Amino acid sequence: MDLATVDELLTTTRSVRRRLDLSRSVPRDVIERCLEIAVQAPTGSNAQGWQFVVVTDAEKRRVIGELYQKSFRDYEKRMSTQSQQGVDPRRAQQMPRVYTSAAYLADHLGEVPVHVIPCVEGRVESGPVLFQASLYGSILPAAWSFMLALRARGVGAAWTTLHLAYEKEVASLLGIPDSFTQAALLPVAYYTGDGFKPADRIPVRERTSWDTWGAR
Repeated sequence: MDLATVDELLTTTRSVRRRLDLSRSVPRDVIERCLEIAVQAPTGSNAQGWQFVVVTDAEKRRVIGELYQKSFRDYEKRMSTQSQQGVDPRRAQQMPRVYTSAAYLADHLGEVPVHVIPCVEGRVESGPVLFQASLYGSILPAAWSFMLALRARGVGAAWTTLHLAYEKEVASLLGIPDSFTQAALLPVAYYTGDGFKPADRIPVRERTSWDTWGAR
């Protein structure tokens, strides 16, 4: 493999919000090809219980956008009352820009040309951690592979979950059965401007333990 290209893909696949091109449609065959790549991801017990709901209908996107915006406003209120004490200063410095872009997406989600909701068969609200990890571990790798495949084709996406405050309403709107769990909402569009750079992250050596927690 060309490691330089692979590394660039893995380090520059961002959650795109403000740079999503709201005026340009994404061809159906691009979405379908990226989903074909996505389902090569691992899945627990080879269950392949994934389902992907692709929403292009303008009215349905508008309704989802309104629910998402409502959830974001509630989230915004909670965040404004939470103390930033103890937050890593490097992360805190980035947050104003993150909130600005998140607010922009909340205001324009309904205009994003494609919404993709990855779902997985099963429910684990009251189940043990083992079952929860197994269920989400059977859909999140596929969803991330989908975002990587989009990025390789010049298409952006953002990993969002705020719509899940209104999961039942969205399920009713789209006909998603009660036996399936929605894992995320990925707004998908071409992006404006040039490519992306690696993000400024807390050094991994500060987040890695060898053999014993805290042993750096």
